[in-house]
Amino acid sequence: MRIGIVILPDQRWSDSRRRWQQADEWGFDHAWTYDHLGWRDLVDGPWFDSMTTLTAAATVTSRIRLGTLVASPNFRHPAAFARQITALDDVSGGRVLLGLGAGGIGFDSAVLGGETLPPRQRVDRFAEFTELLDLILREDGTTWRGEWFAAVDARNNPGCVQQPRVPFVVAANGPRSMRLVARFGQGWVTTGLGGDDLESWWSTVAELSARLDATLEQAGRDPATLDRYLSLDSAPVFSLRSADFFAEQVARAARLGFTDVVTHWPRASSWYAGDEAVLVEAAELLPELRRA
Repeated sequence: MRIGIVILPDQRWSDSRRRWQQADEWGFDHAWTYDHLGWRDLVDGPWFDSMTTLTAAATVTSRIRLGTLVASPNFRHPAAFARQITALDDVSGGRVLLGLGAGGIGFDSAVLGGETLPPRQRVDRFAEFTELLDLILREDGTTWRGEWFAAVDARNNPGCVQQPRVPFVVAANGPRSMRLVARFGQGWVTTGLGGDDLESWWSTVAELSARLDATLEQAGRDPATLDRYLSLDSAPVFSLRSADFFAEQVARAARLGFTDVVTHWPRASSWYAGDEAVLVEAAELLPELRRA
């Protein structure tokens, strides 16, 4: 089991830097940030760009993997995004994990003045986004045209440090997105399907895991070639309620076949409200939790 942490980009770097360094020093396997122009009710507060934040984090860490949880087509174009990814992979020395998702509704889908797409069209767009991004990161000089995106002689030189490209961790709950996982993903990440209580949420996680198994079988892909990431804090109970509770959730994810879990750095209020002292206690358990 590998264990990661999300550090929201809602603080100035003079304050946020400490968190990224500590995550690295404590031994977390990966650290992530949200890739949004603004997020839920935090849109009225401070918020910073994900790729710039991750690049800064790469310069003050040495071993931890760094990623977006998750980037989407809401405001990204594969040709431009590929250049940013290539630069981040270079600066980090090949430590990038690229979380990708279809993009939801809300601020990101409205701020550029475009239409908020229904679910089917968002997945259509996501499929094109993922296919074109994969192609540009693998090959230099890509010309491609689809319904949502186009590229003319898009370059990737010198390419990613990680070859043939950075790993894609694809967010998917529905059948079409899961087929994208099977085709393009080195990892799958899920948030579950909601629920009024913890047990019902875990039931949805088990259901989705079984659905992914069936998708991989249909695609003829060996399940052992795909890492499975679970965002623990999509549950109705914050995973860092206590260190013992966190350990229980990690063990439960392991029993369902997940290779990786992700928690969130506790915030003073609102989303992921908690006590940093609990995070410190949980970090001390990391060597033990990896054996889950």
